[in-house]
Amino acid sequence: MPDLPTPQDAAEAALFSECWDAVLSYADLCTAGSTAATELATEAFSLGMREAREAEAAARGAGRRPARLPRIPLLLTAVRTTAAEWESRGLGHRLDPDLRLWLNSDKAARYTGPPLQRPIALRGLRDLQAADAELLWLAEVEALPLSAVARRLGLDPAAVGDELAQVRGLFRDRSHRNHLDMPMDAQCRSYARLLDAVTRSTSGETPDDLSHHLARCRQCAEAAACLRLHGGGLPAALAGGVIGWGGLAYLERRRRAAEVRLGAGRPEALESGPPNPGAHKAKVVRNGLLVAAVLVSLLALAVSMMPGGDTGNSAAKPGTGTSADGQPVANPSSSVPAATSRAPGSADPSRTPSGNPSESTGAKNSDPEPQGTSSAGAEEPEPSESVTPSCQVEYTLVNQWPDGFQGEVTVTTTEALSDWRVTWSFKDGQKVTQMWDGSFTQSGAKVTASAADYNKSVPADGSLSLGFLASWQGKNAPAYDFSLNGRECVKS
Repeated sequence: MPDLPTPQDAAEAALFSECWDAVLSYADLCTAGSTAATELATEAFSLGMREAREAEAAARGAGRRPARLPRIPLLLTAVRTTAAEWESRGLGHRLDPDLRLWLNSDKAARYTGPPLQRPIALRGLRDLQAADAELLWLAEVEALPLSAVARRLGLDPAAVGDELAQVRGLFRDRSHRNHLDMPMDAQCRSYARLLDAVTRSTSGETPDDLSHHLARCRQCAEAAACLRLHGGGLPAALAGGVIGWGGLAYLERRRRAAEVRLGAGRPEALESGPPNPGAHKAKVVRNGLLVAAVLVSLLALAVSMMPGGDTGNSAAKPGTGTSADGQPVANPSSSVPAATSRAPGSADPSRTPSGNPSESTGAKNSDPEPQGTSSAGAEEPEPSESVTPSCQVEYTLVNQWPDGFQGEVTVTTTEALSDWRVTWSFKDGQKVTQMWDGSFTQSGAKVTASAADYNKSVPADGSLSLGFLASWQGKNAPAYDFSLNGRECVKS
């Protein structure tokens, strides 16, 4: 597997960081596992960067503008090209089965066939000036806010909205011209002028005969998606036309990743913004523990002051958890609190305080952390008190760049699982921005990863694996304090 190319300068290093996230996201869609995704992304990234540098060098020598895609879609097409090479080299078993079917169909052949028959969105984006194409892709497909796009491209934030509107118009003009240049039959050509007029209208009404034609003709339907700038269909037209297979899934991933990045980029919101539900719940539970401890102490004092009160007998009653001599009864069900709807640490009506000083001290010094809850507020099973670990974990730093990294967590369990939740913590303020083979929440340093629908079941002595992207600054120490369903794991 080739190594990532070395950045030529600081600007290209920043570009690498921005592009790698997108490339890995699409490679993960194209493959059958996180390891294959990393290898496909690395090989495609090297191929795409080499082609981009060669095109720029040739353009400088010829003194003309290079006719190519913006950097991110260029690298995404390199992923598609590399996947096709894997299929031809006998590595197709590492690719997604649906992608393999697509690669061997006429749909994939359009991207390498005659230029006039290639998707209209692909040709239209390539025809734009480099800066205009970059602006359109970042705003529409990568779903970045215009303020972030303006910073990345060095544009005036106050004017970037107007520039985007102009670029959309230019893209529409290029798409209309490319549609007319495509080989088409007499029926398609008869609808070309009507299609142009209908897509310019903001009413959204399409004549019935044109609707029937668009339902049957893929070529005209693609043109309509590129020509209709209102209605919110342009991002899908760009992603589907430029990337090809998995374009819509990639578009959805980038929208979710943009939302996560925006949330992770404003840490002050944890204090000054809307309250975090998990943190609020944890705070309520901790306060409940303190109140419960005080109530238990007051109740014990009141019982001891009652005339004729026999604390020894009350302590020996069934369900109290202590014997007549004040020693704890070996009852595992009472020693480990269950994760129920009652707040951990609250007084149990079936338990009567014995007045033993050691018991009241234990109540006051109980762990203030909420039991049965995760950092994000979701309930988790209680840890086992067994000294034998039920799981082993391997944490791998797969790749790292100036402000981000890719990690992988593999957990081996001795018990069969019907569902799982893995938690860990970071020491240096790392923030997870994207995860595959699972969903995640993060509160402060603690990350909680939950199973996806397709990998909830894990056999005994089997393993589960998930990958993620995260940001870091200064230091990037390995994650620690791993647990599986609330039970501590040991590092392998």
